[in-house]
Amino acid sequence: MINNTARQRWHRATARNLDAQFQNAIMQGMNCSPFEAEAIRDTVHTVYAPLMDSSATLKPGQLRLSVIAASVAPNTPLALAQQCVVTLTLDAGAEDRHVRQEGGVIAVRRHRFQRICEEAFAQGGLLTLEAIADLFNCAVRTLVDDLAYVRAHGVTPPLRSTVKDMGRAITHRRSIVEHWLAGGEYSDIARTTYHSVQSVANYVDKFKRCTALFAARFDLDTIALIAGLSSNLVRAFRQLLAEAKPVPHRQKELDALTKKNAACACGEEVPQL
Repeated sequence: MINNTARQRWHRATARNLDAQFQNAIMQGMNCSPFEAEAIRDTVHTVYAPLMDSSATLKPGQLRLSVIAASVAPNTPLALAQQCVVTLTLDAGAEDRHVRQEGGVIAVRRHRFQRICEEAFAQGGLLTLEAIADLFNCAVRTLVDDLAYVRAHGVTPPLRSTVKDMGRAITHRRSIVEHWLAGGEYSDIARTTYHSVQSVANYVDKFKRCTALFAARFDLDTIALIAGLSSNLVRAFRQLLAEAKPVPHRQKELDALTKKNAACACGEEVPQL
């Protein structure tokens, strides 16, 4: 066995020397105190350490990309959003070649689209359609079509716009309720749609409220106002309720909710939801 202790000690000593050199350059160039120079050095380490870490060797076909952290609130401007560095597999070799042989160029692009979204999310980051379009060197419109296709096949890639409920798309909300009507449990739905259990429960609760209001024959605008939802989402929920075929225990739950709401409207002492 080769003893690398001396070599590791040398690397640590080199790093310390570089830190000192960097701090001296900052102090002289910015005319700041040693304390300020040290704080700047620590910040540089925090931000750029993932790029300089030689222990995480990239495999052929992989790349590192700076993306928006999944913890960033949806109303945060992109210029102020915290970034994180993730490793993405742009070309998985034999796996991608097999997909291309079976379905062609479009199929392999959609396969890669799903994979890098999941990889980024697993590492604490979220990709946007614009970032993926730059990576794939294609139009955003192309990815919008790809997204619609994979969603139609029951897959919801964890994009920033869907996980953070940004934009005008409501497809993922409908998808969550569809899974619930089909008998899915919150934890399973959360894992499938890349949402938190709390988000899933919140969407199902909104759907239940709308269901009760539909039964009471309120119009769309009134329901949107009462439930605090957009008219588009209320309309999507109404369409889903008309088209869906819930499993028996979900239908029973909705029927019980409707009866309870009707009893409250008649003045009976039934507790509100």
